[in-house]
Amino acid sequence: MSEVQGAIQVESASGKRTKVKANNVLMRFESPLAGFMDSAQAEASSLEIDFLWECCTAPNFDGEFGFEAFAEEYYGRKPSPKEAAAVALKLHSAPVYFNRKGKGRYKAAPAEILKAALAGLEKKRLLAEKMAIFVAQLKAHQLPDELLQKLDMLLYEPDKNSFEYKTLDAAASDSHLTHLKLLQACGAIPSAHDFHLGAFLREHFAKGTDFTTQEVNINLDELSLADAEAFSIDDSTTTEIDDAFSIRQLDDGITRVGIHIAAPALGIALDSPLDKVVMQRLSTVYMPGNKITMLPESAIRPFSLDAGQIKPVLSLYLHVNEDLQIIQRDTKLELIKIADNLRHDSLEPLFNESTLAADSGHPYWAKLLYLFNLAESLEKARGKYDPTKPVQIDYNFYLVDGKISIVGRRRGAPMDKLVAELMIEANNQWGALLARHQVPAIYRAQSVGKVYMTTKAEPHQGLGVAQYAWSTSPLRRAVDLINQRQIISVVQNTAPSYPDNSDALTLHMRHFDMTYQAYSEFQIRMERYWCLQYLLQEQIQEVHATVWRENLVRLDHPPYMTKVYGMPEMKPGTRVSLQVQEVDTLLMELRSKFLAVLTEAPVSADNLAIAADDIFMQAMSPSGDAQLAESDSDEARLDAALADNQNQMAQT
Repeated sequence: MSEVQGAIQVESASGKRTKVKANNVLMRFESPLAGFMDSAQAEASSLEIDFLWECCTAPNFDGEFGFEAFAEEYYGRKPSPKEAAAVALKLHSAPVYFNRKGKGRYKAAPAEILKAALAGLEKKRLLAEKMAIFVAQLKAHQLPDELLQKLDMLLYEPDKNSFEYKTLDAAASDSHLTHLKLLQACGAIPSAHDFHLGAFLREHFAKGTDFTTQEVNINLDELSLADAEAFSIDDSTTTEIDDAFSIRQLDDGITRVGIHIAAPALGIALDSPLDKVVMQRLSTVYMPGNKITMLPESAIRPFSLDAGQIKPVLSLYLHVNEDLQIIQRDTKLELIKIADNLRHDSLEPLFNESTLAADSGHPYWAKLLYLFNLAESLEKARGKYDPTKPVQIDYNFYLVDGKISIVGRRRGAPMDKLVAELMIEANNQWGALLARHQVPAIYRAQSVGKVYMTTKAEPHQGLGVAQYAWSTSPLRRAVDLINQRQIISVVQNTAPSYPDNSDALTLHMRHFDMTYQAYSEFQIRMERYWCLQYLLQEQIQEVHATVWRENLVRLDHPPYMTKVYGMPEMKPGTRVSLQVQEVDTLLMELRSKFLAVLTEAPVSADNLAIAADDIFMQAMSPSGDAQLAESDSDEARLDAALADNQNQMAQT
């Protein structure tokens, strides 16, 4: 329409006017605009790319050229606007053949480069065709063999640039499914349990869980036999028995109580091949129905405190007067005969709150009662005795022939308190022993609600002790084995395995802290899986739950926490009924629907203690660290919840 100072005003066929910079104009012509582009596109479709490229390689077109000059050469005359536009469109649509060199200018690609580029395009075309076939198969829930061969990558470490991932992603998008759910539908994930386990093993046990043969060399000639027999108290699933007790009456009304801990430090030499395995695994890994031991069976059996055998132990002897006050403590390295291994399931019916008043007939009832009374005395001395504390429930998971059972057990039951308090005493006193002799060790400490590990003897506020050095599970935790080596050096008056400012000690502590947390998280994940599996197994359609906060609730049984979307806002502590709508053990999801309120939240602020509840249990007591000694089925889980629980309690 007009042109001024390097800009022109143009009018489209629809009448819309636009300002265009003159240097953006490729062609000027007088032909009408109506239908021009359609006719130019039609003309361009009649041009052959290969022939155009051959024309561009003529001597007079060696190097860059403009499309109008090339159109004149191609047609052998001055091209019409339509023909010039057609050539421009064709050249611009084939960058593989014609390299773009600026506005309306091109250069023919060299023959070798063009050949390679065309081969790449052909490869892409074939891949696109193959992807389309594979996508169709995946949508029909069939897994192509090529994807099956890359299943490990697709499940655990997806490479988003790979052909297999892009194929799966396209099929999942079309099917409106997640990658995992589509693979499951194709039969690639036959077991959700094995998928979760496989993810953990891939990260932490890439070379497998089996041990090479690791024998231990142990010399017991210099150890004397204790003048008492010991017994242990463990869960029925415990196979690494590393703590036991003994009671012997002395003169003047003094009772000597022995806390005996298995002594694998006598047979696992520092920096030996077996020690390197221990410092790599760092802990036994627990999960319902299975575990991955820190030590091979060949190293467990010589030290596990199995009934009827004489085993080496590190013993802490407490001399207790008639008022249940400890007047003397001694540590010895010795041999002891294990008289019996008591198990929770058979012991609890005969030793519980209701049997404390009278002899229940259990052969160890009198000894157990004495140890329980001593435990309560120790608890009071720590300032942690509180008979009004609400009942708390721990849960054990038992898997038999693929069927899961989830059994609740009262926290603080006599047999649990007995073990817990004596373990606190041992870990506290041995930590003090190391500190007095200025021998470094690894301690658990707690300050302002934060639980952490340190190489210095610092207070554990939650337990109410001046120091707390894990020392009572050396068959199951590397930290306990390390500390046991240090304690033995004090007892035998030898140089410690880890001297002051030992880099190895600090390195093991940091590595253990991270690894142990990962193991604990895995145990929690597997327990969540089995909670969901329990709902499916028992075909549960309705569950009762307690509101924790907002729409987050905790089921009564199984002990599972989940969000209930669409549930009305209620106060924490409100009891509700829920309909189970969908259980997904692969994605670890429970979809439920609010049905009704069972009971309103208590008026008392005490109901806010529920804010200290973790995924599997009610409020965690400050003595949670001590509960680690109770059984290896809940050892890792209990400690994993401790630090988070203390913070939640403080916030509540």
